[in-house]
Amino acid sequence: MNKIILSFLLSLLATNCIYADSASDANSEIKNAMKLKPNLEAGKKTYELCAACHYNNGWGKEDGSFPVIASQHKSVIIKQLADIRARNRENPTMFPFSGDDILGGPQGIEDVAGYIAALPANPKPGTGDGKQLELGKKLYFEKCVACHGQKGEGDAKNFFPRIQGQHYAYLLRQLQWIRDGRRKNANPTMLALIKDLDDKTLAIIADYISHITVDVISTEKEEKEEK
Repeated sequence: MNKIILSFLLSLLATNCIYADSASDANSEIKNAMKLKPNLEAGKKTYELCAACHYNNGWGKEDGSFPVIASQHKSVIIKQLADIRARNRENPTMFPFSGDDILGGPQGIEDVAGYIAALPANPKPGTGDGKQLELGKKLYFEKCVACHGQKGEGDAKNFFPRIQGQHYAYLLRQLQWIRDGRRKNANPTMLALIKDLDDKTLAIIADYISHITVDVISTEKEEKEEK
């Protein structure tokens, strides 16, 4: 076998092993954190560092550079933090804030996730132009409703994020990144559903989602759903 080809195959195998190990590390941390109860005061203290980008209310920036995280399902926040910590999700901005020196272990993750989940949702996120909402609704119910729900409420038990109340620009960017394979931790089912959609179609879907009226679900109900 050509030495260059052999070297490439060995490198690919090593990369796949790293990805597998990172996914395993993240899954283990998620399970450990989910068994715990959040200390909201400790979570509030940790969140002071998060507020530099996501702001005190957790509503992020309308231009989508930082997403709304307030009122997100606690399970989803835990999963994303664990994935970032394990490098199973590429997010260089978040890397410095995800280490043990900031979050600690599973309890620290549970604490800050619980605090974020308890923050009130953003009732007026950044929206698209609203010119093709009927088509957006049709596409949403074809592609997204099975996992994210009729109102974009998500599913805490299955780690499907709440997307109602999210900024249009962030929604569009994430849809593009998932389609293009830039999100290692993306749900394979979602990738299969949107992989053939062009930017214009994704923008129509994101626009519709950004216009969904925020439906605040209590943290107490979410915690029951996660059990």
